[in-house]
Amino acid sequence: MFEDRFKTTKRAGMLGIIGNIFLLLIKALVGFISNSQAMIADSVNSAGDIFASLMTFIGNKIASVPNDEDHNLGHGKAEYIFSMFISISMILVSAKLLFDSVSTLILGNNLNFSWFLVIVCIVTIITKLSLYIYTKIAYQKYKNILLEANMKDHRNDCVVTSFTLISVVLALFGIYWFDSVVGIGISIWICYTGIKIFIESYNVLMDVSVDDKTKNLIIDISKKYSDIKELDNIISTPVGDKYLVFITIKLDGNMSTFESHDLADNLEKDVNKLDNIYKTIVHVDPI
Repeated sequence: MFEDRFKTTKRAGMLGIIGNIFLLLIKALVGFISNSQAMIADSVNSAGDIFASLMTFIGNKIASVPNDEDHNLGHGKAEYIFSMFISISMILVSAKLLFDSVSTLILGNNLNFSWFLVIVCIVTIITKLSLYIYTKIAYQKYKNILLEANMKDHRNDCVVTSFTLISVVLALFGIYWFDSVVGIGISIWICYTGIKIFIESYNVLMDVSVDDKTKNLIIDISKKYSDIKELDNIISTPVGDKYLVFITIKLDGNMSTFESHDLADNLEKDVNKLDNIYKTIVHVDPI
């Protein structure tokens, strides 16, 4: 399961790199020839996508390394570290695009309509839609934040390029200001997505606790054990895409050591069955 997860993420990263290099070249060439601010913004976005796919590839490679003496819980947090790199690059790219687009809106845009712009937009939408569908299927199966970041990036590109296509078509009728407006919209969209991914990665790296839904499931599981007098606390920390959970339970002090440990072992096994739990450790307090 874990091996398939890392292989799929690696494949998604490689496909993203290849696809985005191709799109960067044709977008930049046609964008600069036609002076389309929206297409130039789209090409810069593709450059950011190459970086994102590269970060996915590297982050996944590190995260796939099994646990060792120095990293007892594995290297899963590498996914979130490199997802944060992706988010920062998206925010920086959006700032540059916003500046350029506002400048052309104020100073004017000398967009030269070309059918090559239309063709590039259509090719981009088809390519990105294919990558989005592939990555979405993989993300739904493995819940890897690197896949999620790439999935959203591909989805955003489909939307962005669709608006670029609209601005190109409007230029055919002499409406040039919309091209700069689309560039501004693209930059804001990229920034918003980057901030969301940054917050998600930051929360995990700062050891955010498991969600309330999972806590309630753990409490419900513990209630099945009549010998548990009280569930004292639930402490958790992220390990990659899953959580390490520490549970303290209170049992009758007259129970034998064997009985109390047997109950704790069974509780650990039951909680470990939850999808987002990596490992459970139960501590017993006698009362």
